[in-house]
Amino acid sequence: MLSDPLLRKLALKDGRFAPEAFLFLYGSLDHAVRLAGREDKEGTERHVTGRELLAGMREHAIEQFGPLAGAVWRAWGIKETLDWGRIVFLLVDEGMLNRQDSDSIEDFRDGFSFEEAFVKSYKTRLPPELFNHPGGEGAS
Repeated sequence: MLSDPLLRKLALKDGRFAPEAFLFLYGSLDHAVRLAGREDKEGTERHVTGRELLAGMREHAIEQFGPLAGAVWRAWGIKETLDWGRIVFLLVDEGMLNRQDSDSIEDFRDGFSFEEAFVKSYKTRLPPELFNHPGGEGAS
């Protein structure tokens, strides 16, 4: 991964999005590659499309922030999935990410609603040990 200072410097120079958004995007790449089934590939064969990257970012956001993911993204200046495309192509222009000829910022347009993805579809995941009390029900 690129160093945090490089991403931070670019984010501050651009000024539209918080540096945390840039770091989050990089942290989501492995999720996207795994979801696309390319974790065993190398080089350009690991490449993910904009839609695949959004899927990885969505999964990563749910893991990190749960139903508050949309609020976190908005606090970073991300108001729609197209904003992630803006960051991706800024990174491409700076030589920090690679692209293929078929890649387009439009791949990020209308990816998903933050409300649908993070709030309405959120499933609470309780740890199994909560249901395995010694002595059965009512034990304290």
